[in-house]
Amino acid sequence: MSAFRDRREAGRRLATKLGGYVGRGDVIVLALPRGGVPVAAEVANALSAPLDVFVVRKVGVPWHEELAMGAIASGGVRLLNEELIQAYAISDNEVDRAMQRELLELERRETLYRGGRPFPDLRNKTVILVDDGLATGSTMRVAVEALRKEGPARIVVAVPVAAPATCDAFRDVADEIVCALTPEPFYAVGLWYDDFDQTTDAEVHELLARARAA
Repeated sequence: MSAFRDRREAGRRLATKLGGYVGRGDVIVLALPRGGVPVAAEVANALSAPLDVFVVRKVGVPWHEELAMGAIASGGVRLLNEELIQAYAISDNEVDRAMQRELLELERRETLYRGGRPFPDLRNKTVILVDDGLATGSTMRVAVEALRKEGPARIVVAVPVAAPATCDAFRDVADEIVCALTPEPFYAVGLWYDDFDQTTDAEVHELLARARAA
């Protein structure tokens, strides 16, 4: 039933759907870590484009972490759902503490993945934002919203596999959406991979280092 052997094969398949972006100087491929990085590394290689990561951390309501009241992302972007914060009467102190906690984790990951390199300048760039799949698409949705604040000319969301309804919904979110496969019924992203083992921090670091060297 699976469609891809692993994330690398999925990335190579996805790259064939992005042929119009090959060799263009304005293109940069950004991966959502960790699972998006092996996919994006293959895409960046096929397009002869630079590769980097876009780290997004959802900020949960203090007593219900799964309910996001905002998010922070690479490049210093902060998003807050003011309506939700007011509805739940969450104080400024509670918001600040939750933001600070996620900021520490974001900075840890950025240092781990990117080392001392600054976040790339995305102004007027075409950004291809890659993950290993879209189920509900909630994290990718936040990533696109955060990415808009960096001033790119165009945001292309690209994934190997997605729930059909989610893929359709992203036509109103990104400038372009590319889903290599939209199987029905969908069930879950991992179902479409033979090997869907968790990508490690070390693998992310190695793939980014390899991409820079290339």
